Amino acid sequence: MAFAPVYTEHAHTLIVGTWPSPKSRAQGFYYGHPQNRFWPMLARLLGVPVPADIPAKVALIQHHGLALWDTIEHCTITGASDASIRDVTPTDIAGLCRCAPIRTVLCNGAAAYRLCARYQALPPEVQAVQLPSTSPANAAWRMDALAAAWGPWITGRP
Repeated sequence: MAFAPVYTEHAHTLIVGTWPSPKSRAQGFYYGHPQNRFWPMLARLLGVPVPADIPAKVALIQHHGLALWDTIEHCTITGASDASIRDVTPTDIAGLCRCAPIRTVLCNGAAAYRLCARYQALPPEVQAVQLPSTSPANAAWRMDALAAAWGPWITGRP
């Protein structure tokens, strides 16, 4: 089950993953694994409390001019293994860019970046950026390092 994009017509930065994990699908929203550092990292960078529920997560994304989606609309996958992704139907990120002034696509991890580069035809004015994954599987990246890598892109202060 793919999730709909979260955005407003004022969104300038789109954050994409690959495909919702089993934990995220069970929760019904992006980055639902309790050990994923996405929501704590985003809250830290924006100087707000970690959102406690889906409406608060949506509000956080929308209030800060961000958007949230995945690179894949449908695929065959084993568990949460991005390496097992096959039979990809991509989302329409270019279409989303026509609905909002998105100029940057932040890819949450190497797999999201690779899939974005392979399947997405981004408009020429839109830049895709690979950032370290917030997944618990990327344990080599501690929170401080994640925040340092993501921070300039989220806050607009390089």
